[in-house]
Amino acid sequence: MPKAAKEIMGPQALGPLTWLVGEWEGNGGVDLSYHNKDDETTETGYFERFKFHPIPKQENGKQEIEGLKYENTAWRHGEEAMNPFHDEVGYMLWDKANGQVMRVVVFGRGIGILAGSDAKARDKKINFKAKPGDPNYGILQNKYLSQRAELMGFQGAFWLNDDGTFSYEQTLELKLAAIGGKVMKHTDRNTLHLVKRLHPSAENA
Repeated sequence: MPKAAKEIMGPQALGPLTWLVGEWEGNGGVDLSYHNKDDETTETGYFERFKFHPIPKQENGKQEIEGLKYENTAWRHGEEAMNPFHDEVGYMLWDKANGQVMRVVVFGRGIGILAGSDAKARDKKINFKAKPGDPNYGILQNKYLSQRAELMGFQGAFWLNDDGTFSYEQTLELKLAAIGGKVMKHTDRNTLHLVKRLHPSAENA
């Protein structure tokens, strides 16, 4: 029996972000969070879309960063024809020389996060962490949220599955005034499939 062909890959300027390039959709999202109106913590199912597009190389002095600009939008099941319940924009960045992967996130709720961690160029799983006050990977939020739902930490991971799908899980740790200042975890997870390649092939014709 002939051996399986060896996978030969290009230079991968985007390092561990290479496999994210394109547009993805997933209908199995699960959001576990506290709902103020109902005063309870429940799971909500959702459909979402991610778009990852390469950006020009960024230079900070001698530092060179490759990256992707991305958009993420999600709709609760049953509300797909209505306004989304989640919207974010950001960047996924790769600093090869320093072995760092970064996720710059801006949520429409008035939250900004720069999360990151160590990574290698061929990784199929990338992790992100951030904490308030960290000089490198930190969190900022608007005044109202600081008083009512203070962000204590953020962590998450993106990974490529063997079947070509992409999964993620992420957690926000929140100190909620509505439940007496207790810290709860707001968790989201989903698996998405590629719906559009950014590739000069007939598939995009």
